[in-house]
Amino acid sequence: MSKKTDSNGYTLLFAIAMVLIVGALLAFTASSLRPMIEANKRVEKQQNILYAMGVNENDKTSVAFVSKDKVAGEFSKYIKKQLIIEGTKVTPDDKAYLIDIKKQQTAAKAGKIRKLPLFIGEKDGKTIYIAPIRGKGLWDAIWGYIGMDKDMTIVGVFFDHKGETPGLGANINQRYFMDDFIGESLISKNVYVGLNITKSNNDPKNDDKKDNQIDAIAGATITGDGVSAMIKSELALYVPYFQNLK
Repeated sequence: MSKKTDSNGYTLLFAIAMVLIVGALLAFTASSLRPMIEANKRVEKQQNILYAMGVNENDKTSVAFVSKDKVAGEFSKYIKKQLIIEGTKVTPDDKAYLIDIKKQQTAAKAGKIRKLPLFIGEKDGKTIYIAPIRGKGLWDAIWGYIGMDKDMTIVGVFFDHKGETPGLGANINQRYFMDDFIGESLISKNVYVGLNITKSNNDPKNDDKKDNQIDAIAGATITGDGVSAMIKSELALYVPYFQNLK
């Protein structure tokens, strides 16, 4: 006589029960961790925004963000105003840093007015405007934060990626690449042109800050092109705001 546990019905019921139990455990775990995950995202965004305006703990070569235990205080200290730009409407909003850029890009493709966050900071007596941007690299998403003065001259940047090639495109978040952007103008002859990441730039030390060019990372042409396209298209959306400043 066969045991009940040997039947197909028992096996099916057991499998269903295990799926339900495991599913419930995963849902409970995800729900329990969600506040921590969201808090970590907020901290990371604040660190990136501060980094782009030159508030960090770097030494001569490394990338070091403001530490997590200090970031909330430093963010409040340096970021004086947060704005949401929707077409011609500009609204102060102290939660602007929580806007999901990816979702806003998707909404814009569907014909909706995109919400553009802009952060206004003050450091060493200077006003700095920080804009978040997002684009496409070789393999997946790339993103960044660009700190600028009122003339759209870059004060600082931070870039990162989801899956660029280690040692090549992944190096967009390294100091030797990001520091080259400091002092570069996004304007040429009073017209917004953005920047080009190019292998043909004859300025290896990046002394010329008016050429609208940055030296490319060797072996990372497509990622560099993605950074160029991201800067040109994303920051172009902020040009009307900067024109109104004048």
